[in-house]
Amino acid sequence: MIIVPEKKPVVQNLNSYYLDIKRLIEHYQGELGSGGIYFKSSFAEGAIFFDEDTVLKGTFRNKEGVVAGDEAIDRLIDILSNNNFSVAVYKLDPERVYFWSNLQNVEEYYKNLSTEFTDLEGLINKMSAEKLTGYIDVSIQGEKEDGLIFFDNGAIIDCSCSWENEALSSSTENQELLILKSKESGGVFNVSRIVFKKPEVRGVPSKEVRTFQDHVLDMIQELLLTFERSVRGNKKIKADFDTLLKRKFVDNVDKYDFLDPFAAEFQYAGGKVKFTGEADDQQLAKGLVESVYELAEELGILSQLRKDLAPWMKKYHQEIEKFNIGI
Repeated sequence: MIIVPEKKPVVQNLNSYYLDIKRLIEHYQGELGSGGIYFKSSFAEGAIFFDEDTVLKGTFRNKEGVVAGDEAIDRLIDILSNNNFSVAVYKLDPERVYFWSNLQNVEEYYKNLSTEFTDLEGLINKMSAEKLTGYIDVSIQGEKEDGLIFFDNGAIIDCSCSWENEALSSSTENQELLILKSKESGGVFNVSRIVFKKPEVRGVPSKEVRTFQDHVLDMIQELLLTFERSVRGNKKIKADFDTLLKRKFVDNVDKYDFLDPFAAEFQYAGGKVKFTGEADDQQLAKGLVESVYELAEELGILSQLRKDLAPWMKKYHQEIEKFNIGI
C-alpha cells in the first residue's frame, strides 16, 4: 500500500489515458506549489511528489515489489503510456511534502504488539519520547476497522481511520477514538519508521574518521545568519527564507546527501546550526557555501551578499582556502 495524504484530493478519478504526465506535474507545480500525484490500477500503484521547483521522489509498487526514486518515476511514465490508471492530485504543505515523499521508505520498528502487553496511549507516548518519524498502524480486533497515526520527529502530525475512508484529520478525534476502540475491543499495533542510509566511509579506519570541529560549525552558522539577513532585508523577496533554503537543499541532495531536509542531519533554525551526520568538514562547508551562493544568484542578490559577507570572508579566509571553496 502506498500511503497518500490529505482529506480530499484537489482532483480525482482522472484517467491517465488522456494525460501527459510531465505536463500534469508542471501544471500543478505552478498551481499548487507542493503536492503529490497518486496513480492506481488493478495491478499496480504509484506516486510522484513535487514542490514548485523540483520533482522530489517517486514510488512504484506492483506484485513484483516496490521501486523508489528516479527509477520509480521512469517505470510509472513508461507503464502509463500503455495502461489506464486512475489519477488523483493532492496539495501538500511545503513543510510536509518531504515527510510524505519519504514515507514509503520504512522499516519495521515494533511488530504485532497487542493490547495484552501494551496499550495504544502508552505506545503513542513512547513513540513521541523516542522521536519517531514514521507511523503506528492500528488494527482493532474483531472489527474491520483500523487507523494510522503519523509522527514527524515525535510530533503527531496526522491520524487517518477506516471509518473516514482513511481521510486524514488534523484533529485529535480520530486518535482518541482509536485509543478507545483498542481498549474496548483490543488491538494489534505495528510501528514503522522512515530509514535513511548514511554514506559509508571507505578506506578509513573508524578511529581515524574526523570529528566535526566547532569552528567550522561557527563558520557555517555565521554564513547562514548573514545570508538570512540579506534575504529578509530585501523587500522584493516575498517567500519565506526557511522554505527557500530547504528547497535549495533538496536541489543539491544528489551531490550532498546530508542536506536532505527530511533526514535532518544538518539543521538551521533560529540562527543556530546543528549537524549529526558523517560528512567531513570540507564536504559540509562546500555544500553549504554552494547552496547559499546558488540561491543568492537565483534571488538576484548575489552581488549584495558578497558585500555583506566581506567580514566573514576575511575572518575565515584560511578555512576558505583550505577547503578550496570557490567564492
